[in-house]
Amino acid sequence: MAAENRSASSKQKRRRLDPEDREREIIDGAVAFFAEVGFDGGLRDLAKRLGITHQNLFRYFPTKEVLIDRVYEEVYLGRWQVEWEVLLADRTIALEQRLMQFYRSYLQAIFRYDWVRIFVFAGLKGVGITQRYLELVQARVVEPLARELRAATGLPDTSEVPLLPEETELAWGLHGELFYLAVRRWVYEMKVPDDLDMVVRVAVVKFLSGAPSAMRLLHEGTLRTPAPQPGRRARPVRRNPR
Repeated sequence: MAAENRSASSKQKRRRLDPEDREREIIDGAVAFFAEVGFDGGLRDLAKRLGITHQNLFRYFPTKEVLIDRVYEEVYLGRWQVEWEVLLADRTIALEQRLMQFYRSYLQAIFRYDWVRIFVFAGLKGVGITQRYLELVQARVVEPLARELRAATGLPDTSEVPLLPEETELAWGLHGELFYLAVRRWVYEMKVPDDLDMVVRVAVVKFLSGAPSAMRLLHEGTLRTPAPQPGRRARPVRRNPR
């Protein structure tokens, strides 16, 4: 009898939740649910886990796609920091320092069970979260990183010579290396270093010790002496007397 009273009391408390609180409860529950079981998990199972009816869940999120979009906003867009973009473009700070500051902050934002596992599950199921986020990262992190690397290397500005696909791949190399730490930790359940700041520092130093040379290699064909302009005579090549 006491157990029944507690159950009834619990249901009454749930019914008295404000709509905003109920929505927050569903979103938080969905984040934990999808991170644990992936996107094969059904909304009936989610509702059961939350202790609400299926119909009540659909009052707030009429389709699974709508709920997934809300999870994307919560986990990915909600943790994005515009300050990262400003930092990466700030040429008053040395590129090495910018990259270290950015990736230390970025790893703090993404090095989480829910962030990594939802990202991987979404990519496997093609629900759109992974693709949308990678487009965001390419536009706001990877391509700016490649542009800043080119500027630091002393090569022509991207307003003169557009970014090459291979330059973007160079930048993806650094980004992917650091992201993979989180995959190893939260997907493969492998031990990773506790001091992520040092991992970032080593990765950035290693990147900047090799990437500029690789970028110069990509531009070998564009750095030749320019041909004489029309109407101007080319200077004769002097030959050493024999």
